[in-house]
Order: sequence, then C-alpha cells, then structure tokens
Amino acid sequence: MSETLVAFDEVLERYDPAMGLEVHVELNTNTKMFCGCPATFGGEPNSQVCPTCLGLPGSMPVVNAKAVESAIRIGLALNGSIAEWCRFARKNYFYPDMPKNFQTSQYDEPIVYDGYLDVEVEGETFRVEIERAHMEEDTGKTTHIGGSTGRIHGADYSLVDYNRAGIPLIEIVTRPILGTGAKAPLVAKAYVAALREILLGLGVSDVRMDQGSMRCDVNLSLSPKGSDKLGTRTETKNVNSLRSVERAVRFEMSRHAGILDAGEAIFQETRHFHEDTGTTSAGRPKSDADDYRYFPEPDLVPVAPSREWVEELRGTLPEPPAEKRARLQAEWGYSDLEMRDVWAAGAMTLIEATVAEGASAQAARKWWMAELSRAANDRGVELAEVGVTPAQVAEVQKLVDGGSLTDKLARQVFEGLLAGEGTVSEIIDARGLAVVSDDGALGAAVDEAIDAQPAVAEKIRGGNQAAAGALIGAVMKATGGKADAKRVRELILEKLS
Repeated sequence: MSETLVAFDEVLERYDPAMGLEVHVELNTNTKMFCGCPATFGGEPNSQVCPTCLGLPGSMPVVNAKAVESAIRIGLALNGSIAEWCRFARKNYFYPDMPKNFQTSQYDEPIVYDGYLDVEVEGETFRVEIERAHMEEDTGKTTHIGGSTGRIHGADYSLVDYNRAGIPLIEIVTRPILGTGAKAPLVAKAYVAALREILLGLGVSDVRMDQGSMRCDVNLSLSPKGSDKLGTRTETKNVNSLRSVERAVRFEMSRHAGILDAGEAIFQETRHFHEDTGTTSAGRPKSDADDYRYFPEPDLVPVAPSREWVEELRGTLPEPPAEKRARLQAEWGYSDLEMRDVWAAGAMTLIEATVAEGASAQAARKWWMAELSRAANDRGVELAEVGVTPAQVAEVQKLVDGGSLTDKLARQVFEGLLAGEGTVSEIIDARGLAVVSDDGALGAAVDEAIDAQPAVAEKIRGGNQAAAGALIGAVMKATGGKADAKRVRELILEKLS
C-alpha cells in the first residue's frame, strides 16, 4: 500500500472529504452505570469493582437513573429527540479489558436521535447533524509493560485495571459531515470544542480529554471531486485533544489521497493516533455492526422516560452557547475579532471563570490569549490543560491592580506557576518579585538616574515633565523591573522641582 502523503492543498484539488465523529463522554455520576461501585477517577487498581461490573455469574445489573437523566439533558441540549421507549443491548466481542465478553450498550433503540449542533469556523457556520446519542458502559484499562511504544506489540506483559469497567458513557454519533472542504480539520475541532462546552455547561462530565473522560473517534473518507458516493472510511480511535482531532483529520486526508492517487484501495480499519508525530498507524480491521451480534439485554428493563420528566429536564438546561457568547461579548466589550479569537483558542470558559474570580475581562483576555496561550502552544497542549487556573490568573491580576506586581513581574509569576514552583505567594517570595515602593530604596536609584542623565534632569527642571519617562526607565532597569513606577515618577518630580 502506498505510503506517500499528498500535500493538503493538492488533496483538495482532487477529492472531497467526508467525516463522521463519534465522541465518548464519561458521565460524572457517583456510581457506575449498572452497579453501586464508585465511579471516581484515579483509585488504586481494581479497588472499585464488584461482581456486577466484573460480569460474574449470578450478578444482576440495575440502570443508574442519574445517568439516564444526564443522557436526556445532553440530548435536549443537542436539539435531539428523546425516545419514549428504548432498551439496552449486548454488543458481543472479546477484549481483555471487558470481563463480560460483551458491552452493555444501546443499538437500534438509542435514547437520543436526530439532533444537531451548529459550529462556526472563520465566520462560516456549519451544521453538524447528530444521528444518535446512546448510553453504554466503559471498558476497563490495560497497561502494557515493556516494549518501546506502550502498546501490546513488543510488551513483556499486560496489566488490567477494571475500575473503569462500567463507568457510564454517552456516545454521540454524527451523520457524515459533508461540504467542509479545506475547513474539514477545523470543523472537526470546532465541533468537539462546542460539544465540550455544552457538556461542561450541563455539568454532566468533567470532559477531561487528557484523562480520557472525553475522547473522539475520527472517521474519514475521500471521494473524487463531484462524486456523490462516499469513499471507504478509516476510524482513528480515541483521539484525546482538540488539537489532535484537527491533526488526525488532516493527516488521514493526506494519507488517503496518497493511496487513491496510486490506484490502490482504502482498507476499512481502525487507526492509532500518535501525538508525537501527528500521524496514524494501522489498528485492526473495522467490524460492521452485524459482526457484533447485538441482541436485547435480557437482564435490564426498558427505559421509558415520561414526557413530563423530559420537559422538566428541559427546564434545567443552561443558556445555549451561541446566546451565551453573544451576551458575554457585550458584557466584556470585546470586538468580533477578539471574541472569535477567544473562542478559537478555547479561552472563553477560562476567561469567564477568571472574571468570576474578580479580574476584569480585558485583563483576563490579556493573560489567557498572550502569556498562557504561548505556553500552551510551546507544550503542545490545550489552553485549559496548561497548568494555570482562572483563580490564579485573577490572584495575579489583583496584585497588579494593587501595585504589588508589575506586568513584567506578573509574567515571572506565571513562569513559576507553569514550572510548578508553588502557589502565587510562594513564587513571589522565592523569586523576590514584590514591587519595591520603599522611598529609601527607590530614592538611591532615582539619584543615580538623575546623576547619569543631567540633560534629561535639566529638561524636567525646565517644566518638561514628559521627559521623566527616561529616568523612570533607568530606575526600572536598575531595580530589575521591581520599582513602583508611580512612586518613582513622584520622587523624580519632587527632587527636580
């Protein structure tokens, strides 16, 4: 099979992309989907298991009502219809991290169907149609020991942790997304970002992509330009960041085009995504639904939410994101371009939280869109994962507003936070970053600046107070940027009056 990658622009000259996105979301219920085991993240391996989530003989599952409630709220927020009657099915396949040899999921009777989500990319709105959102349980987690890649190939042995087995999942499946052209990678990223924003607003999941509580399978195919027939798709599994979703789409488009240009056929399979290179590699042949031998789960009663309950839950939905963005833009006084940049950077929620902690909207935007965005880019992570919290940003800005820090010193505080050097106050103490406002210390530096620049001093004595800037700059340089600039100016004018 051809290994040639085609340049992205050339792909678009000959092919049209079609995408399908399947997003798995772990719900933040207290207990698992079908038993009373804790659903918390990070416990000791195999410490949160019971006969039901291990599939031991004689154990009987019971549906988690809170998970059903969350599924309905998600469906309503995605403009979907809620089934009046649905049931679970057994999806039969073997995998070491699935002790029952089947996954309890939903098949032809999902609880949510026919939804949509509008996403905006560079001023253009794309409607992503959602075919279904269904409830299911997560699998356990395998860790492969030995080898160089962390995968099973080349490993000496594998460990299985079943704490995750049975965690409630919602899988949200789109219909083929067509007509995106060159914006396909950005549309995929924007859709997952919008979905994450909605889920976060609903409070149904922490949507931590870095911890796997939200992960995206990227289906992609190419068709010759003008063709109305979809090409053969590949499915890149478990992509776990917004940036990687975009990169996975872009890479698969280039890879597919190389194979098709060589006159070869795309092999329907799953693919692994590699964060370090932005590339994919072959996984396993992709099974069709028929291969899973679905059949109705005999141990669970159907789910039949009343219309009254559904409407009651509709009343609990938060403000829709598009309306919220418009409201916040007006409140914050951002221009259209500023708001678009904030949204594209994934900074809106962070800025909102920073403002809620007491910072001004302009200050919050300054730190998140400049200092911290640069750090996120350097580290190849999402802004929300950079390691600084909205509360810390607001705390730093409060010190700037109060004159205890300058912007320059604040940047050094952020350097310390990014490096994990401790709290804001610990970093200020350890690095000696407090602003110098003591007249004694500043007076000496002011005298030195005046002596070093007598011509400037003479201008000030002659009434040209604007010339004080040169002396202030000299004092700031001499104090390593720690001087209280306002007090320095006052001292200069007092001495030269």
